[in-house]
Order: sequence, then structure tokens, then C-alpha cells
Amino acid sequence: MTIAHDHNLHRPAPPPVRPYGIRVSLPPGDPFRRLLGEDWQREHWYATAGERDAALHEMSRRHEYSRIGDRPALTFERIQKLAEGRAR
Repeated sequence: MTIAHDHNLHRPAPPPVRPYGIRVSLPPGDPFRRLLGEDWQREHWYATAGERDAALHEMSRRHEYSRIGDRPALTFERIQKLAEGRAR
């Protein structure tokens, strides 16, 4: 769907090329695998490696509302779309 007027967007349109990503998945043996499925994963894409690394740091840190001893129970992996990365 095209947008008639860009100024009507709530936020700017994402850049067309986002070759740097983070794959989020569950570690083996995690109980949530029974709910989400053994092959559950989510990918987040960013325009620059710096944006990706900042998001990865934010995702994997211990948040202030976490209980003492809690750690994120997710696996984070840096990924890249090589063809898009070379096109830049």
C-alpha cells in the first residue's frame, strides 16, 4: 500500500535497506519452547551495525525491574544479509 502523504506518518518510513540483524531464540531445554514451538525465533533488522549493536545491548541487559538474580532467558545472535550489506 502506498502512502499519499509522508507527513501523515506517525514516524518516519523505515530505510529501504536494513542488512544488520539480531536473531532472538530460546535456549535448548527452555520451558517456553513447549508454548512457542521448538523452532521459534524472531529477527530484528537495522540500517547500521551501530544501531544493531545498541539494540542488542539493550535487549540483553538486565533491566531495572528484574528481580535479583534474573537474567534474560533468550539467545541473541548477530546476523547480516550479505547481499544487502554489499549493496551499500
